[in-house]
Amino acid sequence: MPDTGSGRGPGTDELFLGFDTSAAHCAAAVVSGDRVLARRFEPMARGQAERLMVLLEETLAEAGVAWPGLSGIGVGVGPGNFTGIRISVAAARGLALALGVPAVGVTVTEAAALGAPRPCRAVVQGRAGEVFWQDFDASGPLGRPAQAQADALPPGPAPAPGPAPALDAPPLAVAIARIAAARVAAARLGEGTIPRPAPLYLRPADAAPPRDPAPVLLP
Repeated sequence: MPDTGSGRGPGTDELFLGFDTSAAHCAAAVVSGDRVLARRFEPMARGQAERLMVLLEETLAEAGVAWPGLSGIGVGVGPGNFTGIRISVAAARGLALALGVPAVGVTVTEAAALGAPRPCRAVVQGRAGEVFWQDFDASGPLGRPAQAQADALPPGPAPAPGPAPALDAPPLAVAIARIAAARVAAARLGEGTIPRPAPLYLRPADAAPPRDPAPVLLP
């Protein structure tokens, strides 16, 4: 069942929280329209489960925002670290349910491509020389994100003619929050729906599955 939100209309003064733990970090940001009210980025190889909610509280406090003041949540759904993705997606679902606001899943490749001229290719560093990549054109993403060795990427889209523009890509959590805000605004105008965030995995987990049955995520 999709998150339908609180019924508030879209507006530039609405507050959106974006966060991500899909790699070796905890990242969070609060945005209102084009303004970034606060953002945090902490590198960490482990411990995201214990740190995430505290980091979100600190980010909100820095922005001068209370939880009930949020209009929506954006969360990074991967691709990336299996455990990190699950941590953020579970947190976003729980927060959305408690606050009565929509939660929007955003891939890290979508976030990396925000503001880039189209056509383009977003490439995000993975582990052990691998990268996650996805191509985009003016209509949006071309297929799903994919994974490859950094030196073995297939040919990408041809760049637009003319000199390459200087890019000032927003930080990951800021991009996630801005994409979430745009999707919530579009959904409230009847231009699409907002499914619940779900992890995006490109391959099976490396670890052996546990013997106990896994918890069931409701649709």
